[in-house]
Amino acid sequence: MENPYEQDQMNILSRIVANIDRLNQSVTTLNQELENINRRNKNLEIMGQMCENYQNSMQFNLQATGNRKPPL
Repeated sequence: MENPYEQDQMNILSRIVANIDRLNQSVTTLNQELENINRRNKNLEIMGQMCENYQNSMQFNLQATGNRKPPL
């Protein structure tokens, strides 16, 4: 005896598989974009560390030479 719902079930499964495929493509694209953002943020992080190190060095040198003045 044939299942009267077999065709409906096959159609639903086909739609699920197609949606999962599109979801996987979207997740792959999202991961690529996040990698690009992280790469750019890494450059900003390095620049921030350089600026912070420069500030610390300047503060140390000003204090060591006695030229450090309080903020206005």
